[in-house]
Formats: sequence, structure tokens, C-alpha cells
Amino acid sequence: MAVCEEASGEDRRAPGRWAAARPVAVVRREARAVCRAARAARRGPGRERDTVVQSLKAAGAALLAWLVARDWLGDPMALMAPWVALVLVQATVYGSLRQSVQQFTAICAGTLFASAAQALTGDTTASLALCVPVLMLLANWPRFGDQGVYGATTAVFTLATGSVSAAAVGHRLGQAALGAVVGVAVNALVLPPIHLRDVRENLAALAREAGEVLHGIAADLNREDWDAGAAAGWSRGSDRLERRLVTLHAARGWSRESLRMTNGVLRRLRRVPGPVPPDEEDERWGRVTGNIRSLTRTLAVATDDDRAPAPPEAAALRTYARLLGLIADRCRTEADRLLHGGAARPPDGAARAAMEELHGHVQEALREHAGREATRTAVLGSLLLQAENVWAEVVPGSVRKPGGGTE
Repeated sequence: MAVCEEASGEDRRAPGRWAAARPVAVVRREARAVCRAARAARRGPGRERDTVVQSLKAAGAALLAWLVARDWLGDPMALMAPWVALVLVQATVYGSLRQSVQQFTAICAGTLFASAAQALTGDTTASLALCVPVLMLLANWPRFGDQGVYGATTAVFTLATGSVSAAAVGHRLGQAALGAVVGVAVNALVLPPIHLRDVRENLAALAREAGEVLHGIAADLNREDWDAGAAAGWSRGSDRLERRLVTLHAARGWSRESLRMTNGVLRRLRRVPGPVPPDEEDERWGRVTGNIRSLTRTLAVATDDDRAPAPPEAAALRTYARLLGLIADRCRTEADRLLHGGAARPPDGAARAAMEELHGHVQEALREHAGREATRTAVLGSLLLQAENVWAEVVPGSVRKPGGGTE
């Protein structure tokens, strides 16, 4: 725990020393991440605890396959069974079954190719030169998925041990089949992985990070010295949002796959999966991410001295920053709702009134800019439109938009 507390402290060294101490900063950042994950796993159910469970299941499957192969069957090729079982405890039961077929096929191909090459050449080096290139090309066959490389590794293992007789080939394939059965069985019968919680947590994290990005932009716009460096930071924030969106899409796919072949079993065990937010939520926050990306690009262009658009006046930007702050607060409210469940509720009257008041002030600034300079008007108009788009998305249901319209 002392290590965690030490790692969680911020490094306040001067910029010159920071460049020299970057590896230390990376180690500390990773240590903080490990400590956070350990605390989350200990605190309660979540992705971190699921990772611990899957890791222990994989280790248990490997140990079980080893004991069955070595002590029960007395097989001299017992190493193959735990190796296969270890890698087949996958994120979903369906994924384990699919990859077991792919991996077993790849292992069969590697074993047979290696044995045939050894019989043909009678030399280990020549056999490797003959079969490994072919197997690596075969590994790219889409039917193998990401398991094709096991064909080449099995061939190397087979030739390195010198076990290419018919009996050795039979033992190796039998152990691969045993490991596949054990790995799939352990994954399916011992706390089968369900990724519905991942969807909810990733959705909530996406909404929370959207609020953080908007709060960061608002804080910088309230300063008069924001520049291209600040704009680059906003762009990195929108990049993080897009990566989070990709992770959300992956979690949604895992949630569907994790229920294949397991839903009936889970109901019989009374581990009935809870509801998850609908797919429409992914689309909604995908649009929010796109609008924030457009907003940050508009600001980045306005800070570029080589481009025609110029940023609006400081007073207008400060008003716009307060508008973004209210939208960011709403994003955080939605994040809490998505994480803990519950019906969506419109903002209270005070929040809506504040939004409409600030929106009116920005519109007034827009009219003032229109009478003086077209480029500043274009930038402010674009920023206002993107803020309205985000507001319309983060308030679910039929609500009044800023300015008194209806969605």
C-alpha cells in the first residue's frame, strides 16, 4: 500500500528534468494503474475482478490438463495439453469453442507438415526451412483467425524435440485435443464470462470523459493566453474519446457473444444477466464524440496563424466556456445514470434556464461579430452549432433545446 501511495503522487519536477526522468514517470504511471486495478478488484464486481477470475481460470485449466495428461493418462507429451488449455480460456465461451477448433486445426497442420518435412529431408534445419515458411503463409488464412501462428510454432516444437514418429504425432494431437476440451469446459462451467457489465461501464466512462474534455476546453477558454498548445491538448482529449468509443463497440460485441451458448445455463444457475443500455445509447454517444471532435478542430483551426479563421473575442469565448461547462455537467450526470441504471430525466428548470440564458448571450455576441468580421463570425457560429448538437444529444427524450426550440 505504501508503494501505491508513493506512486500516486504527482511528479512536479521542472520541465528540463522531466525529459530525463521520463522512464521513471512511465513506471510510476503504470504503477498507479496497477494499484487502481487492484483496489477496484478488491472493492467489488467489475472489469478488474473479471480479469482476475479469467486469469485464475486459465491457470487452473492448465494445471488440470497437466494432471490429467501426466498422472491419469501417463502421456509422455503432457506438455501440449496445458499449453492448449491455457490459451483457450478466452473472453467468451463461444470464443473459446471457436478458437479451440481453429487452434487444433493449426496444430494438426503444423505437426503433419513438420513430420512430412523431416521424413522427406532427414535433416532438422532443412525441415524447418521447408515447412515453416509454408505454415506462416497458411497462418494468414482468415479461417484460422488469430490461431494460425500455432501451426508454425508447433512445427518448430516438433522438430526441435525430434519427436516425429507416428506414435509421437498421435500423442501430440491427442494432448492438443485434451487441452482444448479442458480449456473450453473450464471456461463454460466455472463462472462463464459475461460482458454485459463492460457495456455499461464503457458507456458511463465515455460520457464521463466527454464531460472532462468539455470542462478542460471551458477552463482553457476562460484564460486569455490559450494557444495552439491548448488546442493540441483538446485534440488529444477527443482522440481519447474516439478510442473509448472503439472500446465500447468491442464490449458490445463481447456482450452479445458471451450470451451465445450460455444464456440457458446461466438462467438455470440463476446467474441471470442484468439489462444493459440499448444499442441506441452507443449511437447517441458516438454522435456526441463526433461533435466534440468537430468542436476541437474548429478551435484548432482558429489558433493556426496560417489559416484565415480567427478566434472570437475573449468576452464571447468566456460566455461560450460557461455554456460548455453546463453541458459538461450534464455529461457527468448521464455517466452516473448509465453506470447505476435508472430512467433518464431531463435537466431541472434552473439548469435549463441557465443554458438558455447563456445561449442567448452567445447568439447576441454572434450578431455583434457579424457586423464587424466574417471570419470570427464563422468560427463562433460553428462553435455554437456544435455545442447545441452536444446538448441535444446528452439530454435524452423530447426536451427543449437551448434557445427555446424542441428536439
